[in-house]
Amino acid sequence: MRSSKRALKALFVGCLAILLVAIRPAMPQSPDVALTGTVTSDREGRMEGVVVSAKKTSSTITVSVVSNSSGVYSFPADRLEPGRYRLTIRAAGYDLDGTRDVELAQAHPASVDLKLMPTQRIREQLSNAEWMASAPGSDANKRNLLNCIDCHSAQRIFLSTYNADELLKVFERMGGYYPGASDLQPQRLVGAHRRPPLPAGAEQKFAEYLASVNLSARPEHSFALAPFARPTGRATKVIITEYDLPRKEIQPHDVIVDPDGMVWYSNFGEQFLSRMDPRTGKVTDFPIPVQKPGYPMGTLDLELDPDGNIWIGLMYQTGMARFDRVTEGFRIYPLPKEWQTDATQQSHFSVAGAKVDGKVWVKNSDRSQVMRLDPASGQYENLGTFRHPETDRPIGIYGIYADQQNNAYILEFPFGGIGKIDAKTGKLAYYQTPTPNSRARRGRVDAQNRLWFAEFGSNGVAMFDPTTQKITEWKKPLPWEAPYDVVADRNGEAWEVNEASDRVGRLDPKTGEWTNYLLPRFGNIRRVFVDDRKGPVSVWIGNNLGASIVKLEPLD
Repeated sequence: MRSSKRALKALFVGCLAILLVAIRPAMPQSPDVALTGTVTSDREGRMEGVVVSAKKTSSTITVSVVSNSSGVYSFPADRLEPGRYRLTIRAAGYDLDGTRDVELAQAHPASVDLKLMPTQRIREQLSNAEWMASAPGSDANKRNLLNCIDCHSAQRIFLSTYNADELLKVFERMGGYYPGASDLQPQRLVGAHRRPPLPAGAEQKFAEYLASVNLSARPEHSFALAPFARPTGRATKVIITEYDLPRKEIQPHDVIVDPDGMVWYSNFGEQFLSRMDPRTGKVTDFPIPVQKPGYPMGTLDLELDPDGNIWIGLMYQTGMARFDRVTEGFRIYPLPKEWQTDATQQSHFSVAGAKVDGKVWVKNSDRSQVMRLDPASGQYENLGTFRHPETDRPIGIYGIYADQQNNAYILEFPFGGIGKIDAKTGKLAYYQTPTPNSRARRGRVDAQNRLWFAEFGSNGVAMFDPTTQKITEWKKPLPWEAPYDVVADRNGEAWEVNEASDRVGRLDPKTGEWTNYLLPRFGNIRRVFVDDRKGPVSVWIGNNLGASIVKLEPLD
């Protein structure tokens, strides 16, 4: 009898020990860690590549890390101050099983394991590129879809119930909106000026295609929704900080960092230049004088000149503005009134080589004109519309960038190629991209005087070497990423952003290897700014349709 009591007692103690181990979180050993844990699911066990985000109660700042090959995530101690945090995840196909809140105390690391379960809302989780890769259809039709995601998500199109006839009316209506229009600020163009969303003659065929893949004829899609693989290896070694902006309608198109470490962004739908303090997330708006009442408001390109002044393209408000960071005042450089039309639009420019000859290159989207501004006098010189040397077609320009001699590169968007305008003679040399119809979009000249540019239409990035006069291309690893901008850092790597994949690309040109960092949520990214003044680099982007600024810090 006594022995059986001892056995029962031993069994009870053993079970209690097992229970305590099961419910007691394993504390991290390193004092440099604020919060850690494992991410698991019944389907996969320990999960690599899950984005784990922590946001403090009442804060506007979210910090995210990614689980490693062992399924472990870890937040450094210097990134999460004491307080209560809500944890969320991003892993297409999964949801967090319940909510996870954690209280962090000073010098007391915490551990929270996260269990994921299969999602019932996969349609809400896919990126634009995943929708396009999942859907049936020709590449030609999908390329037309890329024009749509400038203003809204692909999900919106695939979940729509418009038939082909109704979609034709939608196309007509869309052509009358300002490029910075949004659901919260739907601005119309003035007069007869229109921005056709499709090539002429493609409307009927494209309308029929969209009606075949949306929900106009059925309650569910006829194709499977397939997410891309999650990040692995190097792509999990990153910290991402997201700063919510004060209002949901803010569209931070371009983001730059000044020599003092302050963050500046252009507002695509409003007449402000804005500054954000990255230590606190506090935003200060500087109103830009309105020049053309009744015309769309909003700005686009944002640049620092060699003297530390900030320049901004005023879009349909015409011309350029220079902002003095010391006096906090603007000088406006409007186009002459006799040059202006309803289509006048100054979106892109380059001040990078202004010290060479005192001139700033400016693009007027109206008839794709190239201009030079003399900031001292405020006078513009109009070089007109450049034409393809072989076909004589007008070159439709997207980006314009100066090299170290203040020659100007122009990037041809409707087709694909680059032009180089000699600053002294005004003559054009044209270089065709190896991939036809690459649709060159944005880019930058690197420290070696080479031009890097995004190939929106051929899913890659390219580099033009003026010494060899050759273009080298690198294709992105996922379909339909459609690169929008690319910048090379001083360490020899290139950084790419896009509107489609919710990923920031990192290219090693020597090996051709890409690392794709997954963002914590849907991203519409138009510009990448790489702060490489000290190592490791920091990458800054604006989520144009997400009202946030994002800082990405690779850990290797």
